[in-house]
Amino acid sequence: MIVIKGKSVFGGIAIGRISYLKKSREIVKRTIISDTRKELARFEAARQAAILQLEELYEQAAAKVGEANAMIIQIHQMMLEDLDYLEAVNNMIENQGVTAEYATSVTGDSFSLKFSSMEDEYMRERAADVLDISERVIKILRKEKQTAPSPKGPVIIASDDLAPSETIQLDKEMVLSFLTKYGSLNSHTAILARTMNIPAVIGLQDGLTEDWDGKTAVVDGFTGTVYLDPDEKTLEEMEEKKRREEEKKELLFSLKGKENITKDGKAIQLYANIGNSSDIGAVLENDAGGIGLFRSEFLYLEKSDYPTEEEQFSVYKYVAESLAGKKVIIRTLDIGADKQVPYFDLPKEENPALGYRAIRICLTRKELFKTQLRALYRASAFGNISIMFPMITSLKEVLEIKEVAAEVKAELKKAGIPYKENLELGIMLETPAAVLISDLLAQEVDFFSVGTNDLTQYTTAVDRQNPMLDKFYDPHHLSILRMLKLAADNAHKNGKWIGICGELAGDLSLTEAFLSIGIDELSVSPALILPLRQKVRESSVGPVNPDWFL
Repeated sequence: MIVIKGKSVFGGIAIGRISYLKKSREIVKRTIISDTRKELARFEAARQAAILQLEELYEQAAAKVGEANAMIIQIHQMMLEDLDYLEAVNNMIENQGVTAEYATSVTGDSFSLKFSSMEDEYMRERAADVLDISERVIKILRKEKQTAPSPKGPVIIASDDLAPSETIQLDKEMVLSFLTKYGSLNSHTAILARTMNIPAVIGLQDGLTEDWDGKTAVVDGFTGTVYLDPDEKTLEEMEEKKRREEEKKELLFSLKGKENITKDGKAIQLYANIGNSSDIGAVLENDAGGIGLFRSEFLYLEKSDYPTEEEQFSVYKYVAESLAGKKVIIRTLDIGADKQVPYFDLPKEENPALGYRAIRICLTRKELFKTQLRALYRASAFGNISIMFPMITSLKEVLEIKEVAAEVKAELKKAGIPYKENLELGIMLETPAAVLISDLLAQEVDFFSVGTNDLTQYTTAVDRQNPMLDKFYDPHHLSILRMLKLAADNAHKNGKWIGICGELAGDLSLTEAFLSIGIDELSVSPALILPLRQKVRESSVGPVNPDWFL
């Protein structure tokens, strides 16, 4: 028996035969041509053919995995319209006199390298996207057939990595689990695995080889462990663990449609955090009451230039309509710190976590801010949208935000464009400054949502991304619970509601404490909705326990 460990993407136990998807990327040789005009036409024809292929693929994928998960195909179509990408290919053909295949290959590699060297993990994962579309164009130029992986029977899919178009075409009924050498938690393989509730382990590196093809394996998605050719004892243990997990899953799914209410009658809203409109399927599948945090920055992170008002509006409208009246809280642009976007041309900072980020960018680049607000207000006419502003530290900021929002509403009204007049405006409590003046802030906004990740970082002065400080990073720090109690009291004194959208919201050991101090809403990853509902329904919440604050 061979045992290797990687990164867990989604929990669960899978037992079955491995099907290793072998892929070889052919090297495109540099070939000189004489007729550059003809070669430019060849590239353009191949590009248009690729767009048509992706349109057909989108329809197929939407039928298989739902429109939300199929949206990655639309993103690939947009990449084939990217002016920087197209200009790079055309310039190589014109200036170097090379074939369209070579120009496309080199451009794809160049853009992929640029993405993979970015600090933001989500942007690094876009390297796979640009390689995928480049490979598609090259195959069309070579008149090669596009083939999709088609495993025979339910198998554990293993690969060095899976291209986005390959992942989305897989028949989910034939996939027991995903295993990859590379990839990240933001890869499309990972996203699809979470959406489909399929056990998955990534980052297995050189421990995963093509020799595994056809062999029996056990995948423990909870621990990120893979057992190749498991011995009898391990197999029995894993089968028992799988049986227990399936029983637990059945119990959880029996909670669908049930109320989030404790034994002694305390109710709470359970919403989902998502980072992309492609996660909507998971929100609905896990019966979330709404979306408590929609991270709008993905619209900016995946583009090479500022998204237009129309591009943003179409996404916000799609999300609002997909939730069919359930609340959708969209956080405005939260760029900066660990989320860097090249075209924003942000200055290099020694301490970016305390620097030019989030609302500070929006209030100093107001046309950028107003573009997003116009898209959001327009989309509010199609669903139950609320807007949330990040990184607030002062009352002055909130008042300035409301002035900009009033300007946007006046412009829309003048243009005769419909929007929701009484749209909720809320703020994130992520800094000690905001919590300490939450009595004043509550008079100006409709709700609070506590970002416990940053609040813990700023309160305890511990960089949460520095692995050397892991032993000092304490999300259960007494100061955090005291701040949550203060913020909840101030919200309720002013007739406003308060939620938590940080990682702490999913900590089941604190659920009763949150309910006791008056937290009205918890927003977590979609997969945590049902376990959290079970915890709520099993709890009896009395008065506040003073020991929590000592």
